[in-house]
Amino acid sequence: MNYIQITIPTTDINLQEVLTAMLSEMDYEGFDQDAQQLNAYIPTSLFDEDALKDLLQSFSLSYTKAIIEKQNWNAQWEASFEPVIVDEVCVIRAPFHEVHHNGLLDVIITPKMSFGTGHHATTQLMAKAMKSLPLQHAQVLDFGSGTGVLSILAAKMGAQHIVAVDNEEWAVENAQENNALNQVTNVAVLLGSLEAVTAGNFDIIVANINRHILLQYMSNLFDKCATNAHLLLSGLLVEDERIVKDAALQAGFTYQETYVLNNWIAMRFNKS
Repeated sequence: MNYIQITIPTTDINLQEVLTAMLSEMDYEGFDQDAQQLNAYIPTSLFDEDALKDLLQSFSLSYTKAIIEKQNWNAQWEASFEPVIVDEVCVIRAPFHEVHHNGLLDVIITPKMSFGTGHHATTQLMAKAMKSLPLQHAQVLDFGSGTGVLSILAAKMGAQHIVAVDNEEWAVENAQENNALNQVTNVAVLLGSLEAVTAGNFDIIVANINRHILLQYMSNLFDKCATNAHLLLSGLLVEDERIVKDAALQAGFTYQETYVLNNWIAMRFNKS
C-alpha cells in the first residue's frame, strides 16, 4: 500500500492542531508538523481530493501532494524525528537515538504510519495523566492503540496485562514490533474495533482516538470497565469537552479532571 503525503503550509500552530483533528476524521493516519507546515498521510485508496479541497478552502489554505511508497516511510520519518521528553514521565524515542539516563521511563517507537510518536499533544497529555493512575497490577485496555505507545507505557508503569486494539493492520503490526523493541510481553494486540475485545472488567481504559469514535462507543466503554475503573480519553479539542463530558456522564461515568495542552485536552472519568 502506498500513501499520499499532503503538505499544508501554515505557521499557525493552533490551526495545525485543528486541521490534524479534522483530517484524522477523514481517514488520515499520520501527521508531523513543524513551524512552517503540517504534513498529513493517507492511504491512496482512501484519498478524497475534493473533500480535502473543500476543507482547506474554508481556511484559505493551499496544499501540495506526493506519493510515498510504504517502504520509504521510515526513512522519511527518521530524517525529522527527535526524541520527545514528557515531563517527569518518559522519553519517547526511536531505536537509533541514545538512551536517556535521567530516571524517566524509556519508550522506543518506530511508527510505520501509525499514530503515536509522542510528538502530538494528545499523546503527551495521555502520558502525563497516566502517571496519576493506579497502574500497578492493573488490567488495561488501549482502545485505538496506534503505535502501541500507551500500551507500552502502561506495561512499564506496572500494569499486569494490557489489551491493545486498532482497526488498521499497519497499526497492529507496528504495535507488535514496538512491543518487541521494548521487550514488553504482557500486551495482546488485536485487529478490529471495540467489538474485537471479548474481555471486560478492565481497571483502566485509555483511548486516544477522536470525538466521534469516543461518543459512538461511550456506553460500550462503560460496560468494559470494572467497578472503580478509570477511563482516560483524548484525541479531543478544547471545544469537544462539553459534549464528551455529557456523553460520559450519561453512560454512567463520574467526571474527574481535564488536562489541557495547545488547545488539545485529555479527560479522566471513573466508574463508581
